[in-house]
Amino acid sequence: MFSGLRATMQRVFRPLAAALMRRGVSPDAVTIAGTVVVTALALGLLPTGHLFLGALLIGVFALFDSLDGVLARMTGRSGPWGAFLDSTLDRVSDGAVFAGITLYFVLRPDEPYAAWGAGAALACLVLGGVVPYARARAESVGADAHVGIAERTDRLVVALVPTGFVQLGLPVVVLVAVLGLLALASLVTVVQRVGTVHRQLRGRETGLRGAGGVAGGEA
Repeated sequence: MFSGLRATMQRVFRPLAAALMRRGVSPDAVTIAGTVVVTALALGLLPTGHLFLGALLIGVFALFDSLDGVLARMTGRSGPWGAFLDSTLDRVSDGAVFAGITLYFVLRPDEPYAAWGAGAALACLVLGGVVPYARARAESVGADAHVGIAERTDRLVVALVPTGFVQLGLPVVVLVAVLGLLALASLVTVVQRVGTVHRQLRGRETGLRGAGGVAGGEA
């Protein structure tokens, strides 16, 4: 959904990446710093009720997610290690965002629909971790699970926008509904990826058995 925005941000970040390269800043340092900042913002601002400021700042720093990749390509340090580190730390920052939203509801039991909100946010936290895990495990067995309706950037934007506007007067029930739909979309994505990998692997097994049968007949 946001691939066009991501490509635009990569072009915008080239001057900043060039400046960082001249100062000897590594892509790994940018990745780690971004994760630390987003995690601190999510766990420091969202549970304490600073929803608009928290969502705004997290959104701004989330846009910098492409900066480390741009810097890695400019410095010739793009490779498996950087991709692994970036993907791993993305799980940390994503988890912190949904943990922060969960804590917001948990710390306000008198808030309307607080229990539902906490449950929906927790479901987003759990399923949001399963979505990339399913893709990673698929790749480990030689399959491709790059499918689904709830990619990482989509999940963050859909969650953060209503979270921020709750502090500006948006009814809490709207946020709860959005989180519930987001959890459902994440579940659908997991099912899509499991189904895709199952079809790929079963097709491969069928092809191997067929090849074995033909070879046996020829012998």
